[in-house]
Amino acid sequence: MSDARAATAGALGAAVALGTSELVAAFGSSLPRLVPAVGDLVVDASPGDATQVAIEAFGTADKPLLLGGIVLTSLVIGALLGRASVERRWVGPVGFAAFGLLGVWAGAQAVGASLVGAVVVAALAAGAGIGTLALLLAAADGRLAAGWHRFVGTGQLRSPAPPGRPGDVSTVPASAGEDRPGPPPGPIEWPTDPSSSRRAFLGAAGVAAVAAGGAALGGRALRGRSTVETARAAIVLPPADLGPQAPLPPGFDIEGLAPLQTPNDAFYRIDTALTLPQVDPAGWRVRIDGLVDEPFELTFDELSALPLVERSVTIACVSNEVGGRLVGNATWLGVPLVDLLDRAGVRPEAAQVVGRSVDDFTAGFPLDHLRSEHPALVAIGMNGEPLPVRHGFPARLVVSGLYGYVSATKWLSSIELTTWDGFDGYGIPRGWSKEAAIKTQSRIDVPRSGRSLVAGTQPIAGVAWAPGRGIRRVEVRVDDGPWLDAELSDPVSDDTWRQWLVRWDAPPGDHTITVRATDGTGDTQTEQYSDPPPDGATGWHSVSVSVA
Repeated sequence: MSDARAATAGALGAAVALGTSELVAAFGSSLPRLVPAVGDLVVDASPGDATQVAIEAFGTADKPLLLGGIVLTSLVIGALLGRASVERRWVGPVGFAAFGLLGVWAGAQAVGASLVGAVVVAALAAGAGIGTLALLLAAADGRLAAGWHRFVGTGQLRSPAPPGRPGDVSTVPASAGEDRPGPPPGPIEWPTDPSSSRRAFLGAAGVAAVAAGGAALGGRALRGRSTVETARAAIVLPPADLGPQAPLPPGFDIEGLAPLQTPNDAFYRIDTALTLPQVDPAGWRVRIDGLVDEPFELTFDELSALPLVERSVTIACVSNEVGGRLVGNATWLGVPLVDLLDRAGVRPEAAQVVGRSVDDFTAGFPLDHLRSEHPALVAIGMNGEPLPVRHGFPARLVVSGLYGYVSATKWLSSIELTTWDGFDGYGIPRGWSKEAAIKTQSRIDVPRSGRSLVAGTQPIAGVAWAPGRGIRRVEVRVDDGPWLDAELSDPVSDDTWRQWLVRWDAPPGDHTITVRATDGTGDTQTEQYSDPPPDGATGWHSVSVSVA
């Protein structure tokens, strides 16, 4: 048996195991998907630096790439197990069983999964992998073809030559009757025709590949439109108080410029969930507890029945680079967080608000931040519709002025009041700052760096944000020329980004365009560049263009 066939057998065994796990997991909410479950362990074990590198390199594609990496690693390990099984047939089954145990460990920690469910998925997946490996190894060394010939009776018996006739072979059809002369006594061997063995292996490998792909696609089809999406689609959002903010103005109509309101499907998503938690609003509860006088819980219907407000708030990820796209503005519908805390009765020693997700992600921020007049909501709506599942349905926290890793808890399950030193959220042990106010930032959207322009009037446009402080001024500089004041879009509130525009009479040549913003307190963003860790990037955004 060649090493290539053995390795292919092992890789296909791993593929069938993975496909089986996806298919089985689609039959119940307590049955975990093993690949994402293992990925969650990788994410939780990764240091903050590794997470930042992944976001910088891949942006919002980091999760699919991680899952793809886990699948590829599994196939490689399967190939190694296949090669090792040529000499020691026990290696493959033991290796697949070991991966089954890893699946049980990871799956049991997945959101909504049970230990029994994890055992069922892992056992069936490992069994399918072991069976596939055994079948393909049998095909690779000719045993499968020989067994088929034996079954249908088309093979021929071969035996050693009788004494005195070295090298001669006595042959009779396998179906010969007892009254005909047969081969002399001796051990019986079945022929191992190389072409027959190759055909058998290729056929079995093709069946295994189709089975792996079919199982994975079947699992996806069975999951289909989840019951959670169906429940979300049935929700009718109640009316809300618009408060002091102005309606969204039309803004500047410049192709390539970010709109004042980021569409839900274009809004960035950065979180630790490799698979979206599926939280049925019918059974959902949010609990307010910790250092409060009267802890309580609310159902989704009870939360929705409270007085709601609608606020336009810009939020940003701390991993956003200067000029990056991990920032967006949306109109959020929800209950003011201070109303819920007032109902619970916050104790004097409380200093930190901690949000906890259904998947145990945590984010904590200073209680004093809520004493400002800027929005802090338990949000149930986004841009006029119920929260999308990928953005935290059925409810999440939205806190103006703070980076998401300390405030924007999605798939909210509880809000706890604690002391400042009594708890550290998810990102703090990974090297991020515990206090994380969003920096004043500006970005050039038009033109993009590297573009070629035509001489004459050209728009330079972008957005600037300083949630909680607002944007007072934006300036643009071309090369080493003077700073030019940009025209600003009408303000919505201090919590919302503003578009800006400069109409540039572009001369031929290569040029560098730079932008800086001044917030509502009069502070101008610093030119000094710093990477996002530990509390957000700083620096001026620049682009280079050629004008012909």
